Amino acid sequence: MLKIEVFILLPAFQTNTWLIWDEKSKQALLIDPAAPDSSLLELIKKQGLKLQGIVNTHGHGDHIGGNSYFQEAFGCPIMIHEADQKMLVDNKKNLSEFMGTPLKLEPADRLLHDGDIIELGTHQLKVIHTPGHTPGGICLLAGKLLISGDTLFELSIGRTDFPKGSHEQIIDSIKNKLFILPDDTVVFPGHGPRTTIGMEKLNNPFVR
Repeated sequence: MLKIEVFILLPAFQTNTWLIWDEKSKQALLIDPAAPDSSLLELIKKQGLKLQGIVNTHGHGDHIGGNSYFQEAFGCPIMIHEADQKMLVDNKKNLSEFMGTPLKLEPADRLLHDGDIIELGTHQLKVIHTPGHTPGGICLLAGKLLISGDTLFELSIGRTDFPKGSHEQIIDSIKNKLFILPDDTVVFPGHGPRTTIGMEKLNNPFVR
C-alpha cells in the first residue's frame, strides 16, 4: 500500500512537499522538497525509508530549494522533466534570484518525459507532462493518487504569468490529461489542500 504525507518546509510560500512510500518495501520518493529541513530528514531515517529519488514537478525555486540537501543526505537521483532541466541551474529561470534566496543546485540525474514510469516498490508512478505553469510541468499518477504540482489546485489552477507560462497550455493539460482520470482520483497539489478530479470537474471556475 502506498502512503503519502505532506510537509510545509517553506511557510512563506506554503509549498507542499510530498513524501510518498511503499509500506512493504519502505521505498520512498520525495516530491518538491521546498527547502532544507532537518526534521524531515530525521523522520525519513527514523521510519527506515529508502529514498529512491527526488522528483521536481517543475523548476520554480519554491519547489526545488531542498534538492541538494536531501540528495547529499541520501545519495538519491534528482528527476525533472527535460523541458525544465535548465531551471535547476539558472536562478533567473527558477525565479529564486527574484525571491531573494538564490539557490546553488546540481543538474538533474534523470530527465523525465511524458509516459515515463518511476518504480516504487511494487507500485508505479506514471509521469504526465502538463505544460502551462512551466514548459516542463508534470503530474505523477499512482493508481488513484495524483500529485499535481502547480498544474491543478483545489478550485484553482497554476499561475501562467511567469516567464514561459501559457494559459492555453495549462487549460489543455487539465482538460485533456487530468480530467480524463476517474472522478475519485485524489489530487495532492503543490499548494493548498487536497481535492479530487470529480470535485474540480464540477466546480473549478478556471476550467470550463
